[in-house]
This record gives sequence, C-alpha cells and structure tokens, in this order.
Amino acid sequence: MFRNYLKIAWRNLIRDKGYSAINIFGLALGMACALLIGLWVRDELSYDRFLPDVDNIHHIRVNYNFRGQGLQTTLVTPGPLQEVIAKEVPQVAAITKLTWRSEALITVKAKTAKERGHYATTDFFSVFNLPALYGDPAKALANLNQIVITRKVAEKFFPNGLALGKTLQLNNDKFFIVGAVIENLPATSSLQFDWLVNWEVQEQPWQKTWGNNSFLTYCRLKSETTVEQTEVAMKGIYPRYADFDNNETPILQPITDLHLWGDYKNGKPVGGQIEYVRIFSLVALFILFIACINFMNVATARSAMRAKEVGVRKSLGAMRSSLAGQFLSESLLTSALAAGLALLIVWNVLPTFNAVFEKQLTFGLTEPAFWPLLGGIVFVTGLVSGSYPALFLSGLSPVRILRGRGPSPRLRLGTGPAQFRRVLVVFQFSLSIFLIVGMLAVGRQMNYLRTKHLGLDRENVVWIQLEGNIAGFPKTETFRRELLQQPGIASAVEVAHLPINIQSTSTDLQWPGKDPNQLFSVSAMSVGADFVKTMNIQLLAGRDFRAGSYADTSNYLINEAAAKLMGMKEPVGKEITFWMGKGRVIGLMKDFHLNSLHQAISPLVLTYIPGNTSFLLVKTNPGQTQRAVTSLEKVARSFNPNYPFTYHFLDEDYEELYRSEQQVQTLVNYFGVLAILISCLGLFGLAAFTAEQRTKEIGVRKVLGASVGNIVTLLSKDFLKLVLFALVLASPLAWWALDKWLSTFAYRQQLSGWYFALAGTLAVSIALLTVSYQSIKAALMNPVKSLRSE
Repeated sequence: MFRNYLKIAWRNLIRDKGYSAINIFGLALGMACALLIGLWVRDELSYDRFLPDVDNIHHIRVNYNFRGQGLQTTLVTPGPLQEVIAKEVPQVAAITKLTWRSEALITVKAKTAKERGHYATTDFFSVFNLPALYGDPAKALANLNQIVITRKVAEKFFPNGLALGKTLQLNNDKFFIVGAVIENLPATSSLQFDWLVNWEVQEQPWQKTWGNNSFLTYCRLKSETTVEQTEVAMKGIYPRYADFDNNETPILQPITDLHLWGDYKNGKPVGGQIEYVRIFSLVALFILFIACINFMNVATARSAMRAKEVGVRKSLGAMRSSLAGQFLSESLLTSALAAGLALLIVWNVLPTFNAVFEKQLTFGLTEPAFWPLLGGIVFVTGLVSGSYPALFLSGLSPVRILRGRGPSPRLRLGTGPAQFRRVLVVFQFSLSIFLIVGMLAVGRQMNYLRTKHLGLDRENVVWIQLEGNIAGFPKTETFRRELLQQPGIASAVEVAHLPINIQSTSTDLQWPGKDPNQLFSVSAMSVGADFVKTMNIQLLAGRDFRAGSYADTSNYLINEAAAKLMGMKEPVGKEITFWMGKGRVIGLMKDFHLNSLHQAISPLVLTYIPGNTSFLLVKTNPGQTQRAVTSLEKVARSFNPNYPFTYHFLDEDYEELYRSEQQVQTLVNYFGVLAILISCLGLFGLAAFTAEQRTKEIGVRKVLGASVGNIVTLLSKDFLKLVLFALVLASPLAWWALDKWLSTFAYRQQLSGWYFALAGTLAVSIALLTVSYQSIKAALMNPVKSLRSE
C-alpha cells in the first residue's frame, strides 16, 4: 500500500511541476539553513568535551564583593591561590595555573617561527590528560630545561616530526630539550597552545601577591566529591592568607561552560556565547517552520483541485485514514526530495560558511548519528508541513463535492482553510519582519561600535611585541628613541597591555582617608613615556610621564573614574599608594574605553615602569602609515636581526573584540534574507493560485471596464493587509528581544521607531513585488479567453 501511495504522490508532483518546484525549493532552503545552523550550534556546544573525565575539570574564578562596586567575578586569579588550594582543599585531585598565552620565537638551527604557548605549573597534565605522541608530558613539564610541544610544531621544525630529545631555543635566549610531543588541540578547545614550559622558568616576585589577578587556574576534582563541597572548603582561604578581606570567594565553573557562559552577574553565570546559540537555534526553527508554512499554504489553497479525487475515492469506500496517509506520503516525498537538494546546497556552501565564521565544521555523512538525524528532520518536516492539508483534504464531504458544491471540510480550524492560510501568512511574515528588524538593529549597533570615539586614537597606530634585544629597560627605551628619529613616526610608547583591552586588575590602591576595611578593584597598567601623547588622550590636568625621569617611577596617572572612586575633585599632586609604593598623581586623564563597549569604563591607574611592558605602540603621521611601517621594520631588524618582523594595527585588534557580534550580524543578514526569500516563494505560489482561481472574475471585471490598476489592486490588497498585520504583531516581540540583546552593552544605540517603519516598508514592498507579477499577468490577460468557457 505504501508503494502505491508513493506512486500516486510522484504522479501528482510531476503533474503540477511549478507548484512542486516551489514547495521543494522552499523546503530545501529551509532545511539547508537549519542544517548549517545546526552544525554551528553543535560545534559551539562541543567545546572542551573531548577531554577525558571532563565533568570533573573546572576553571576557578573569584567573586569579589567590592563595596560601592558590587559583587564582581574575575576570569583570572592571584598567583598564590593555586598553591593554597593544592595544600588545603582535599576535594581537589590536581590543580594548575597558567600565564596568559604569549607568543615566543622558536629557533631550530636555521628555522625560526613564532608560536603561542603558556608557562604552567607541573600539575597541568594531571588536570588535562591530553594524549601524548612521544615522551611523558608530565615529566617533561616538571623539568626546568624541557619543553612540551604539539605535533604541529614538531612537524614544522624536525624531519618527520621526530622531535623527542632534540633541542630548540626559545626567544633567542634559553635552550630547551623536547621532553614530549602531544597531539594538536582541536578547534573546540578553550585552551589553544603549541608549547608549554615550567612555570618557574619565568616566575617573578609580583606573581606571588594576592592583590594581582593575572593568571588562569584550573583544577580536577576527585570523582567522589561535588562542586558545592569544594566551594565550601575554599571559602575561608582569603581571610586566612590574603592581607585584605572583602568577602572574596573562589568559585568553580565547569570547563564545558567556559566558552558559552562568559558573563557573570552577582556571582552567577548569566550569559555569553550561549545567548547566540539560543538565538540561532530559534532562527533555524523559524526558517524551517516558514518553509513548512509555504507547503501548507499552497496545499490547502489547491485543495479544490483535489476535491473530486477525494469525493470519488470516498464514494468507492476509501477510509479517511487511508486518504490522510496518501496526502502525508506526498508531503513526506516532497520533504525527502527537498532534503536531497538541501544536502547539495550545504555541501557547496559549507566551505564558504567555514571561511566567514572561522570554523572547521564538517559534513559528517559517515557519522552514525547523521542519517538518523536527517531522517528525523525529513519526517518531522513532512509531518508538520503535510498534517493540516492531509487532515483537511481527507475530511472533505463526498456528497457536497459530487453535487458540485465545492470543498466543505468537516474538520475546521478557525473559520476554515482560507482563514487558516491567512493565519499562516501572518505568522510567516511576522517571523520575516522580526529578522528584518534584527538586521537593521544589529547592523546599526555594529556600526556604532566601529565608529564610536573611544577617548583615544586607534587609527594610525601600529604595535609590535617587545622581544629579544628590544625587551626590557633600557633596551626598549633605546629602541624607542631611535624610532622617533625616523620618517613617518609621530610618537611611540611602551605598554603592558593594548589600551583597548586592559585585562589586568589590582586591589592594591590606597589613598588618604580610605577606609582600611574597604577593598576596591581598579584596572592597572605599566607604560613608558608619552602614553597620553601617543594615544591622543585628553589630559584634564597635570602632565604625561617623562622619558628617563627617575622621579616618575613613583608617580601615577589616573582617569576620571579613579578620581571619582577616591573622592578627589582635583587629584593632581595628591598622594596615593600603589604598585611602586607612595607617590603622587601627576596627571588626570579624561575617561577612555579600556575594554569592549560591553563593559563600563572602570577606574584606571598607570605606572611608569618601561621595563615591565610587552608591546610598543607607534603613532604614525597622517597619510604616512606605509612609510612609518617601513621605518619601523628597518629599525626593528637592525636591533633584532634574529626575530622575524611582524606588526599589527590597533584598529584591527579593536574589531577583533567584537568578532562574535560580527558573526551574529553576518548570520542575521544571511538567514534573514533567506527567510524573506522563502516567504516570498510561498506568497508567489499563493498569488499564482489566487489569480488562477479568479480568472473568470477578472475577465468579467475587465469587460465591465476595470483597468489594469484596478485588477492589480484587487488581487494585491488582501495580501498586503496580512503583511501589515504581521508588522503589528512582530514589532513588540522584536523590540523586546533586541532591547534584551542591546542591554549586554554598557554603551549602545537606542531602539528607534524607524527600524519598524523601514522593516514594514521593506516587507510590504517585497510582498507587493512578489504578488504584482502574478497580478499584472492576470490583469493583462485577454478577457475573451477567460470567458470563452462560459
């Protein structure tokens, strides 16, 4: 019987080729979108799940209850925390801390290249049981003269990747023996590195203070313990060991949540990348449902064409269940054909999708779960899109049909199939308008992020890493002075962090009159001379750091937020205590953005320590960027001949801060356009059928004097009313969703009514263009042909 169903279904598809093509292509586009987004969502949810015993691995954060600033949660921790937890918290099986990932020059004979890695404590491989290709990674990391590298580095520097026991040089300084080679980390790993060296190789005194949060700490819990038990055991660490007490509490975050849940509020994870995963999961469902609506609309609209068939079948004894099965088999066949076309679309689009979104998604045709998943999509799509048409057509009364009264379904929804089609069109265009508004709002916010003045110059600023012969005072200062003599270069300054993303925080700030029981967190950075001048920051009072000034090593620059925190209206000349001990504020800077616009501007204290810096920022003269880069390269190669010259533009790094938002914008734009296209396919099919059904009416109207414009208006106005109604329904939902997304930015564009006016205009225009083709075609038809059968 099922074979017979498929045979009849195929014949019906072939008979109505135009409408079948609309259904199949619309469903295929919807399925392709759903599959692409599904691959992206699966990739986002798979981060760090490759790790053995992953459920027991946690990232350690610290909650600080800063008075006046509220409860804050840091991504990084102080250096001593790891040793204390290892000694005093029995629930922890192993714990490790890492420096921020840094770039180092690896040299093997004549081969040199920069690779990124960490300095880590010896328990790293007890926390992360990464597969080893050669050697014992744990033993290698415990040895101060050995290094652990990945397969990529081994194959790059050594013949056939046989690196074990060989020697390499790091940063043209220390030599290390390759003690182990591990497998390359997958793209879905939160940690990405190519080398690891023992922590003690770089350890410095400032890394042992409790007030400096600068390190990443991870632990593995014992299998018989819980997160709650461990957090209780860690709760008393700060009161016992830190020289301050502000209700600091270490907390645990599962490493599988690290990528998805990056935003904390009141000590709890509240969002992050997970928000985008949810949004686009809904977008995938929306688009697939829009495609299903097309099928339902066209199928119910064409019910009159199948009415006599149903009447004859029922009069010959066909059961309603068998008729429903027949129509469902047609929708399942359509869904299966659409799935085949969708696979072809995804296969061709996936490389471009990976390039745009910087992913390594694979089309897992050989994965055991793929085909059952695809089969499920085909079945659900076919069932959803064919359910109402099957129930409607199988419920037609044979007596009424054979008497020529037309379809009158026993099964009714609302006031019948026509009303149901209107509901579907409204719902379909509501989703499309929602996506159009999203495209406009996200695009405007991204433009705001790109164009907003940060309070400092990010254009015409080039930076290089301080390394080798230009790292450390006084070598850095000598290099900087030489650069200032070169053409195209306006100024230069050494910095510990890029000023658009200052991650270092400290609780060491003290000032006269401060309550000793209160603790405040401030952003902090070491810089060289001419920082204010190079970054073109407005100086409200005082002066910049002076090159070579020994007195300035105990002086400080602060921003307005820091002055407000300390209650100082005129802070210049006032005494404060910070990293370099007691000193005076010599300059007050106007607030500038230290991080992305997701975060409010925080208090900032700058210290003059040229030797404790990592980057050199070079401001070029306007219109002379290329000349300045050439000068920078010439001087860098003369000072650092053994290091390859690499440079970066500060505005490109600023753009990188919003990579996730840029990807969201791209996804919204692409899939928003596809959703509109799919909606228009369905509208085109409905308009064509409506014009076909009203052919004789149009002929009569033309004979009685109706113009082409009258006919077009007649056929278009009903559809346009539905689109306008969809705008009314979609606007409140779109406003709520976008306001929630914009609230994640401390600095944002306000929602405006013109978004919705423009979205409505676009939707109406697109719908009008879609319907007008069929309307004009019907209006221009010769009325004699229309009335010939009468």
